[in-house]
Amino acid sequence: MNKKIRTEAVDHLFDAILALDDKEECYSFFEDLCTVNELISLSQRFEVAAMLREHKTYLEIAEKTGASTATISRVNRSLNYGDDGYALVFSKLKDKDQ
Repeated sequence: MNKKIRTEAVDHLFDAILALDDKEECYSFFEDLCTVNELISLSQRFEVAAMLREHKTYLEIAEKTGASTATISRVNRSLNYGDDGYALVFSKLKDKDQ
């Protein structure tokens, strides 16, 4: 994990997110917290990660999500060399769906 992001302020933000009870509360909080473009960018990256895990091509991903190849490459780098955050969330989502 990048030590630069481990701050008291980031801890406070994560505590706030973890305090949310449901999707509607997430919508309310994130709509206040983020601009529409920021939220769309975050969701786009998550969608890109899901598609990369499904072995979709960069072209397929770009066409479906509108993400640039630079964004797709960055997400791919995180999937392969990051802190396994995507893998953790996808695992939790899979367990939740079963």
